[in-house]
This record gives sequence, structure tokens and C-alpha cells, in this order.
Amino acid sequence: MPDARLCRFDELADPGSRGFEVELNGVPESILVVRRGGSVYGYINRCPHAGSPLDWMPDQFLSLDQRHIQCATHAALFTLDGGECVAGPCVGDRLTPVALELVDGWICLGRQAQS
Repeated sequence: MPDARLCRFDELADPGSRGFEVELNGVPESILVVRRGGSVYGYINRCPHAGSPLDWMPDQFLSLDQRHIQCATHAALFTLDGGECVAGPCVGDRLTPVALELVDGWICLGRQAQS
């Protein structure tokens, strides 16, 4: 099994976001990780409406108020903790989740994400 560590938990601002290139189920994939408080959430870096990457600059996925993930293409807003679109052309759609785990201070891909 390849090393599933993405970054140290304390390296991610609260709230904060960061992008990673990983392999999921044998397929290269761009993902994003967001932190709020003691929790982290992972999603495929792809807007469900436009199919485009969400970040407007590397590692910049959050709205200016840092309360939502924001799509750079059309400004849709997604909740941090569930990836649900709450504003924009894809209201009600969701980002595709990626399983994460916290292990010894590291944010890691979850076991389901690696299979």
C-alpha cells in the first residue's frame, strides 16, 4: 500500500484548505482537503455542475469569509462538512467525498479511498 499521508493536521489553517494529487482506486485524481476545528473533510476537486476544478489559485478553495468551498468557475458555494451546494447553479448537488483519517497527527487517505 502506498503512503497515504497527505500532510500534518497542524499544517492546515483553521479554517483552511489544500489540494493534493493522489491515486484513488488506481486512478490519478485531484482532491481537496478542508479543515474546520478538529475535523477534516476531503472531496474530489471537481465541480458537479461544470466539471471544472474548484480552486481559483493553488490551495485556494474557500470563499472569502472561509465559510464555504467556492467554485472558481461560477462561484457556487458548498458546505465544508458535507459538500452540499447551497448557492449557485447546482443547488442541492454535492461534491464527491473522499474518505480521510487522522493518524498520529497526520491527515491520511482513508482505507476506502485507497482500495
